[in-house]
Amino acid sequence: MLYLIGLGLGDAKDITVKGLEVVKRCSRVYLEAYTSILTVGKEALEEFYGRKLIVADREEVEQKADNILEDADLSDVAFLVVGDPFGATTHSDLVLRAAKRGIPYRVIHNASIMNAVGCCGLQLYKFGETVSIVFWTDTWRPESFFDRVKKNRQNGMHTLCLLDIKVKEQSLENLIKGRKIYEPPQYMSVNQAAQQLLEIVQNQRMRGEEPGQLFHLNSKTSEGSALQLQHQTITEETLCVGLARVGAEDQKIAAGTLQQMCTVDLGGPLHSLIITGGSMHPLEIEMLSLFSVLEDTSESQSIDGL
Repeated sequence: MLYLIGLGLGDAKDITVKGLEVVKRCSRVYLEAYTSILTVGKEALEEFYGRKLIVADREEVEQKADNILEDADLSDVAFLVVGDPFGATTHSDLVLRAAKRGIPYRVIHNASIMNAVGCCGLQLYKFGETVSIVFWTDTWRPESFFDRVKKNRQNGMHTLCLLDIKVKEQSLENLIKGRKIYEPPQYMSVNQAAQQLLEIVQNQRMRGEEPGQLFHLNSKTSEGSALQLQHQTITEETLCVGLARVGAEDQKIAAGTLQQMCTVDLGGPLHSLIITGGSMHPLEIEMLSLFSVLEDTSESQSIDGL
């Protein structure tokens, strides 16, 4: 049997009881190590699970999957994934490969960023299409994802932005020369994502692509503060939510404008960014007030009249 086991988002103890029982009895246990990370390293997981882990990087999973599936029809093999096993599309490929070889599989689910973002108070059923924001380079600065963000906002839906992770990546020079030399890991911060988004906003504004339509929210928060005009499109003043290390004891959440997200201090990785929809429920407004950032500091304050 091939087991795909979600590890959750925090540390070694976030694995489910069922998942831990399976890990302890499997003949081999792989740890997928490139789509996300926990707040603890491989050694801490091994100590808690009582098992040695085989690190599976992108090359191993996407190009040498047969190594993982070897003898999985004769013994139990576990494939551990931070978050939920199907949080990344590449893991569907592993399931399909197993099915083609007649290897039975079982999935043991866990919390992922896709549902844990509800911790900020935004309602999950009001999220639209999720997007990924990648690191820009001097020659590659994609903006195509931004159309989906605008569409979500115009439909009143929030957008979860998954931020880029670069683990065991090679420079172009080393790749061309076939040298197995890897760059240091990089994890995109909310600050970096916000800065790239602002550049896209400015680029589209210069091209005359920004509609200026406004609408008014007549609802009020439970404390009675009136809601101001909100843009359907994305501007420097669009309300966003930055999240860091969701599920960990030191998780941090900050709600403020896209401009404020460029400087808010959320600490170490992993980060995620939410661009709110064009309209919000009063309870969402009240919840976000718990995580508001001041104009000149990252300390929290109540959001008054979002």
